[in-house]
Order: sequence, then C-alpha cells, then structure tokens
Amino acid sequence: MTTTPARTIRSSGTDGFVETLRAHSRRYHDQHPFHVVMNAGGLSPRQIRGWVANRFYYQENIPRKDAAILSNCPDLEFRRRWLRRITDHDGTAAGEGGIEAWLRLGEAAGLTREEVRDHRHLVPGVRFAVDAYVNFARTRPWVEAVASSLTELFAPDLMAARLAAFERWYPWIDPEGLAYFRTRLEQAPRDCEHALQVVTSHCVSAESQARAVDALSFKCDVLWSLMDSIEQAYPK
Repeated sequence: MTTTPARTIRSSGTDGFVETLRAHSRRYHDQHPFHVVMNAGGLSPRQIRGWVANRFYYQENIPRKDAAILSNCPDLEFRRRWLRRITDHDGTAAGEGGIEAWLRLGEAAGLTREEVRDHRHLVPGVRFAVDAYVNFARTRPWVEAVASSLTELFAPDLMAARLAAFERWYPWIDPEGLAYFRTRLEQAPRDCEHALQVVTSHCVSAESQARAVDALSFKCDVLWSLMDSIEQAYPK
C-alpha cells in the first residue's frame, strides 16, 4: 500500500484539515487487491465465505469499540448520540441489528451461524488487527478514537459498489442476505457526519489535528491488514 505522511495537513484551518482527512480515501481498503477482485466478480465461493466469516469478528467488535469510546467521554450529549451506533449493531431485541444481519449474510453465503459465531475460520491476523482497534479505542483520548472512525467517510461508496457487485456477480447468494449493505448505505453517512462534526470542533490546534489524522491513518492500516490476512488465508 502506498502511503503519504499521516501528519501532513494540506493547508491551515478547518478546510485544510478536512481535506487531509478525506485524502485518506486513497488508503481505504476498497482499493485492496482482494476487494478489487471481489467487486469484479472474481472470488470463489470459498473466498467469499472466508471473507464473510472473518469480517464477522470485526462486525461483532464494533459495539465494544463504541462502548470503549463512551467510557472515556465526559460529554453527555455526545454519549446520547453515539449510543445509537451500539443499538444499530446489537439491536434492541433478538433478530435485530447489524450483527444479526451479518449472520444472515453468512447463511446466505452457505455458512452456518455456529461456524461464524464460534470463529473456527478466524485467522490470527484478523484477530490481531481487530483487537488492536478495540484497544486503541480503549486507551486513546475519546476524540482520537472518534477520528479513527472517519473511514465511514468512504464507506457509502464502498457499500454501494459492494452491493452492486454481489447482486451482479454472486447470484448464488440469497439477496435477502445483503440487507446489511443496504442498511449501511443509510447509517454510514449519518454516522460520519456526526463524527466529522465532533472531530472538527474539538481538533482546532495543529497538534490535535495531526493526532486525529494519525488516528484515521491507523484505522486505514487496521482495515488493510485485515484484508491482507484474509487474502493470504484464502488464495485463488
């Protein structure tokens, strides 16, 4: 992956800060070779199932990451709004939420719930990358942890492309199992708007902006490392 120095803010002020954050789209995991092949219809059923099973570990840890951010945050209004992210993934009752939707994707792709939930297909590199992200949210200042979530700036385009690719190239997957992607098309823009508002309002010094950029760079590395591990475990 080609990278540029994370701390290079393109120009002074909020506009330059946001431009630098958005420039990380070049480092987003939609450009990973595995994702490129996926969207071109070149993955085998085994590779798709391997990706779904391993990505589940990331999905089920998102609420833990968000809970860690909340535990470090003294801002009541922020906590009230950020809490929605947890309920989006956990649901408020059985059969609801993003984790449930991902399990249904696994079933649609030919996996059982048990083999997805018990991590029998989980590769060590994926576990390491996801655990590192959760630990980052636990140990870093809450605004930096929020900044790391700004990969959501690029998520709607990825979700739209992924949904179109699955519908076109992988008709053997039950379309009802693609509900997670459709839901995130609505949730991701809402979530990133809030996160960007928080980061730009709190990161006003050059030092705080550089830390926020570093946090987003770290998250890009996490996602890229996750894909590296899956690609190596499920070659052509």
